[in-house]
Amino acid sequence: MRYVHRYVPAPNARPSAKTLLLLHGTGGNENDLLPLGPMLDPDAALLSPRGDVLENGMPRFFRRLREGVFDEDDVRKRAQALSEFVEEARAEHGLGPVTAVGFSNGANIASAMMLLHPRTLAGGVLLAPMVPLVPDPLPDLSHASAFLGAGRNDPLVPVPEAERLAALFTRAGADVTLHWHPGGHAIDRSIVDAARIWLAAHAV
Repeated sequence: MRYVHRYVPAPNARPSAKTLLLLHGTGGNENDLLPLGPMLDPDAALLSPRGDVLENGMPRFFRRLREGVFDEDDVRKRAQALSEFVEEARAEHGLGPVTAVGFSNGANIASAMMLLHPRTLAGGVLLAPMVPLVPDPLPDLSHASAFLGAGRNDPLVPVPEAERLAALFTRAGADVTLHWHPGGHAIDRSIVDAARIWLAAHAV
């Protein structure tokens, strides 16, 4: 597989168990979000790749031209590569439904995967997300669900940007929940609690 990654089987070893695809933010690695997985779903398998793009030595999942401006060609390329990685892991480990859990850059590549490769993921928990690109035509995401966790005081992701992503997924037919916390660009504990409840309600 092309990505350095960690795989943690489901505790009960059920092949059909849900899998959480853990996608770190800029400067993170394959270990960063592993503790978050059991907090969200203690019965899920965990698949956590390291981004294969470096920006000033910091791993990311796709290139950007500057802060908040993405290289859309690279977004498309990397979303395809990550979708292929998930399918390889699905075949190797017999994975059940895969839901992405991404923070910041990880949330953005998860959004791109849902928009460009809509059958790879059953849904996404997208924390501090932005719109990675707007495909034309939009995919049919009527089978998918998305939880967006955003900070009212996030200096990197303005409130209208999170609302724009929620509207984009809604237009594509996804079941969308937009949950706000009062903080900034971080994984707020209240968001983790809300995402855990959301995941339990959206079991596939």
